[in-house]
Amino acid sequence: DVGCFGQKVIRTPNLDRMAAEGMRFTQAYAGSTVCAPSRCALMTGKHTAHCRVRGNKNPEVPLAPEHVTIAEVLHRAGYRTGMFGKWGLGSAGTTGIPNKKGFDEFFGYHTQLQAHTYYPQQLWDNQSEYVIPGNFGPKKKVWSPDLMLPRALRFIEANRARPFFLCYPFTMPHADNELGADTGDGMEIPDYGEYAREAWPSQEKGFAAMVTRLDADVGRILAKLHETGVDENTLVIFSSDNGPHHEGGHNPEFFHDRGPLRGVKRDLYEGGIREPTIARWPGKIRAGSISDQVWAFWDVLPTFAELGGGRAPAGIDGISMVNALLGRPQQNHEFLYWEFHEGGFSQAIRMGDWKAVRRTGVDHPIELYDLHRDPGESHDVAGEHSELVDKMRMLMRTARTESDEFPAR
Repeated sequence: DVGCFGQKVIRTPNLDRMAAEGMRFTQAYAGSTVCAPSRCALMTGKHTAHCRVRGNKNPEVPLAPEHVTIAEVLHRAGYRTGMFGKWGLGSAGTTGIPNKKGFDEFFGYHTQLQAHTYYPQQLWDNQSEYVIPGNFGPKKKVWSPDLMLPRALRFIEANRARPFFLCYPFTMPHADNELGADTGDGMEIPDYGEYAREAWPSQEKGFAAMVTRLDADVGRILAKLHETGVDENTLVIFSSDNGPHHEGGHNPEFFHDRGPLRGVKRDLYEGGIREPTIARWPGKIRAGSISDQVWAFWDVLPTFAELGGGRAPAGIDGISMVNALLGRPQQNHEFLYWEFHEGGFSQAIRMGDWKAVRRTGVDHPIELYDLHRDPGESHDVAGEHSELVDKMRMLMRTARTESDEFPAR
């Protein structure tokens, strides 16, 4: 969905400029193929076989006190920490709310389910309810992204003279799933902007408008960093927590959202987990560079810990990617692991250029793909590499810990 990654229709000038001024990663992975477990991997530095949160549940499974987050690591290192947007790792009254997981400031949605609506009647301002009177009744007036961005910009302004960590988890272009189920169009946006006159279905106008609005907000954040004089001392990373979605009536084929990759959100094929990822750090990251470094969300915590002078917790799965960011030789993972618990238990492992996928249960056959020759995962070569398949099968057993909330079945 981003121009610098091949999108031809939806306009993303700010992300394209960010890539031109920084590094574009071609083999960066989300933590999972849906939001909550992906964010858990990002926050805790653990892959989904070790995470507390391994799927989207209602009520949600919260992070516990012993689950150390990026925000806690950086807070202990002297950083002011703020999050504005969608959390998804613990609701009010639990141990997993942002203010108990290292964030000095929070404004937004606690739960991934509440974040489906763009016209909420209330949000959370730290640990207090923030009531939105304009969203009671049939004519809702306050679109939540219009509340989030000013808070993030104020956070940058207020902390310009000290180290800070800002996490800005956009809700766009997620659909309002419930509205979509009721009406067929869950792309909830005030107007279609520059796409209003296109001869497209309303869902696709809304989706495109959301992506372009997200891009504009990225531009406003980058402009604020420049305005406050901290631009050259700030690393900015952009990515996504899962692949393109069908919810809300959007058709991922309409804009060729996944490019040449197979799968979408809720798949462990590349289209569900490989994400458009950009890093920008003027004077440190070479402008216009492209990296094929293989890495995943759980690498962000140790990377930020190294850069911020913090100490990453023991027992995490991530490794620091500082060398990759700076264009130096980088330590690689032996393998990357994912598991997913909706519609049957699924697993995937990437080891070098080899990718193993097992769908819908521990007894399902393992598929094997050579991503170097077959990035679209169209040719299953498991029958030609029995020893490698056996190794992948063993890792699928041994690389995970059991979970009462998310059992392997």
